[in-house]
Amino acid sequence: MLKGKTAVITGGVRGIGKCIAETFCKNGANVVIVDISSPEAFEATEAELKEYGTKVMSMNGDITKPETAVAVAQLIKDEFDKKVDILVNNAGITNDKLVMKMAPEDFAKVIDVNLTGSFYMTKEISALMVKQRSGSIISMSSVSGIKGNPAQVNYSASKAGLVGMTLSLAKELGRRGIRANCIAPGFIKTDMTAKLSDEQMAKAAEGISMKRPGEPQDIANTALFLASDLSTYVTGQVIAVDGGLIM
Repeated sequence: MLKGKTAVITGGVRGIGKCIAETFCKNGANVVIVDISSPEAFEATEAELKEYGTKVMSMNGDITKPETAVAVAQLIKDEFDKKVDILVNNAGITNDKLVMKMAPEDFAKVIDVNLTGSFYMTKEISALMVKQRSGSIISMSSVSGIKGNPAQVNYSASKAGLVGMTLSLAKELGRRGIRANCIAPGFIKTDMTAKLSDEQMAKAAEGISMKRPGEPQDIANTALFLASDLSTYVTGQVIAVDGGLIM
């Protein structure tokens, strides 16, 4: 489905980002991973992805610094003949606190990583897409960015911001053949949810129509659809992958 295409994935060393990278590689894509993980984590992920036979490169860089996005764009120019087909803005953090206890830096850091970092990456990568008049930009929002969540003023604001950014991009770049969409995951099994007890997991599942958490592969499958030619007339959409959590 993605044979010969090149994708940039932020936060692609572990978790949902890694699952997306693996799914893309399985489907023939070349992948550039941007993350701030340890060298050991980079090496392990690269080794796994290269088993699928596509070109895999990685960059250890902080997306809250605009120079990281500039460096990624230069890597695309040097190593992939200026061609990039897919950008997945996946990197994100949480720092949950009640608003009365949330320091300004607690708010700013989450906004910087989740929203501002995605802007920097989008600015540089979309410039390459404009020249080739094609591309798919996929940003990882959240159900929290749609319905809000207690103790997540910073996170919800950042994810709602990604929705607004995506809608504007879809209107701005559509005439250049570039699509922009959001995925809004619900309660997904990750390293974070692995810390929850069985009782906590069961309670969380009560509010989900399908009565179970999702898997990273559920998100990756949606990203694959949005990245592929199966969705060439889909843009400006926020797709909730949540098992019916926010119906």
